[in-house]
Amino acid sequence: MRRAEIITAALLGLMSVYFMWKSGEPPAWNPDAPRFQNIWIVLDEGPGSGFWPFWLSLVMLGCCVWIAVNWYRRQSPPSQSEEPFLDSFGIRQLLLVGGGLFGFLVLIHILGFYGAIFVFLLYYIRLLGRHSIKSTLAISSAVPVIGFFFFDVAMRIILPKGYLEPLFIPLYDIFL
Repeated sequence: MRRAEIITAALLGLMSVYFMWKSGEPPAWNPDAPRFQNIWIVLDEGPGSGFWPFWLSLVMLGCCVWIAVNWYRRQSPPSQSEEPFLDSFGIRQLLLVGGGLFGFLVLIHILGFYGAIFVFLLYYIRLLGRHSIKSTLAISSAVPVIGFFFFDVAMRIILPKGYLEPLFIPLYDIFL
């Protein structure tokens, strides 16, 4: 546990620094602008395009530093523990959930986002959660439908449809 705590804090800290660096890039419409100009609040406009990512990443980096300090002082329960990070049950659960997420990502290219989320929710709710088939089908069906109306219809953010795209053409004719 002790080793896992510091490794996780270090990896998240590195990700924080990367996100801070990326959020400081000048906007695409003004590539000649100085780096980190867009992380401040612009008068009469509001926050720049990198404002929220930069400052949230800075807070995340601060949390990682705090975790490292507590690790060094051995003040947190994981920093005092010599137990393994994952036992056999934890490894099995990690593989089941991680495998399901990997399958979801693969299915997005085949069935599109809405078909993939339907299959993933069937797998996750029914097989891993062991819920009833009635509640599984209700949730697995409702989430893609609500997602379609929220993203594609209301927000006009078109998500990938994969081979199921012909099923969405009548809906686009009705709603868009």
